[in-house]
Amino acid sequence: MKKDSVKDLTTGSPARLILAFMLPMLFGMLFQQFYGMVDTIVVGKFLGVQALAGVGSTGSISFLVLGLCNGICAGFAIPVAQKFGQRDYAGLKKFVGNMIWLSVGFALVITLVTTVLCRDILLWMNTPEDTFAYAYDYILLIFLGIPATMLYNLLSGLIRSLGDSRTPVLFLIFSSLLNVVFDLLFILSFHMGVAGAGWATMLSQLISGLLCLWQIARRFPVLHISREDLRPEGSYIRRLLNMGLPMGMQYSITAIGSIVLQTAINGLGSAAMAAVTAGGRVNTFVVCPFDAIGGTAATFAGQNLGAGKPERIHAGAKSCTVLGCIYSVFIFVVLYFAGGPLSQIFLDTRDPRALEIILPMSRQFLLANAAFYIPLLFVNLLRFTIQGLGFSGLAVFAGVFEMAARAVFGVMLVPFFGFGAVCFANAAAWVAADVFLFPAYFHCLKKRGYDALKH
Repeated sequence: MKKDSVKDLTTGSPARLILAFMLPMLFGMLFQQFYGMVDTIVVGKFLGVQALAGVGSTGSISFLVLGLCNGICAGFAIPVAQKFGQRDYAGLKKFVGNMIWLSVGFALVITLVTTVLCRDILLWMNTPEDTFAYAYDYILLIFLGIPATMLYNLLSGLIRSLGDSRTPVLFLIFSSLLNVVFDLLFILSFHMGVAGAGWATMLSQLISGLLCLWQIARRFPVLHISREDLRPEGSYIRRLLNMGLPMGMQYSITAIGSIVLQTAINGLGSAAMAAVTAGGRVNTFVVCPFDAIGGTAATFAGQNLGAGKPERIHAGAKSCTVLGCIYSVFIFVVLYFAGGPLSQIFLDTRDPRALEIILPMSRQFLLANAAFYIPLLFVNLLRFTIQGLGFSGLAVFAGVFEMAARAVFGVMLVPFFGFGAVCFANAAAWVAADVFLFPAYFHCLKKRGYDALKH
């Protein structure tokens, strides 16, 4: 194996290792979000407010399903990181072989269920008639692309578990640029409507996954498995399921609250839906550093747990906290002055509602979220560290707290207070999750032999 193909996170300065590992992952996440942003920009600019609202209204159900898939893949990668930290390469390959069978099974079942129930799901969410066709055409293709999504997330997670966060980024950059070309080609040249955006996302994701597969074959012999490694073994399957299912479930549980909230937003009409879509796209893009911190924390914790160094895990968490707090203050200032213009990128300014009604609502939504980015930082940092420590089941409860908070806003507060309640629903969910995560984090560290409260 080439020395530059992997990165050992068990020795050296935690702050420097975390920053070096996180930056490539951050660029990858930014480009991954670029998929959705390009879709939204092209749809909003060229297909109108109803199309934008329709595509945006699928965000919560997409988060539920794709979050389940991505969480499963991320959970599968944690035992690989732990085995790499232990230098147990035979056990590492066994995990890889068994996760292949599990991933294929999950991809097929989830794709089948979601495509069959797609129309009913949109009806259950009270999707307005004037946006329904747009929502259906887009989300159906996203569901059909689930195997491609799982392929990329599984393989990129394996590569990152070995300490290489740069390689997946390079392929995401390429496929993201390709997504732009596909969007413009399918929507503007072939006149495929919002379905063109769905096809562009699906094909781009598939290409990035195939590129990861090619790179594994070329540069990562430690991930090359034999026929013996592919033999299903109960102990490995149970371990993978114990890590993957809770991580997938935590995204899905969180998304249930988002679906309840989105249903309430749908009841406010297409203007509110479009405002949340535009502001939400900006929000999703600027919070990528928090996602990168979480992904880094999981790998850092997994490797150091495998190496028997729990004290380094807490040192890494403190370094991540400093980085995240500095960024939170910085990005709030940026959005205070630039939140409106950034949201406007997604709107068709030829529509008089865009500037007069939708844009002010979008800026209000964005700033309300930005004011609570530090609680969001800890949601990602503590949750993923707990998972890296091997307590994925415990981390699921944070998703329950988020779900409950959003559900309360969606069922009780949005119908009464309107759009103002929508703006603070995410903030309430993050604070609620942190109430559980802080004591859970210190408990898990202590169970692994390090009492952080005494150091």
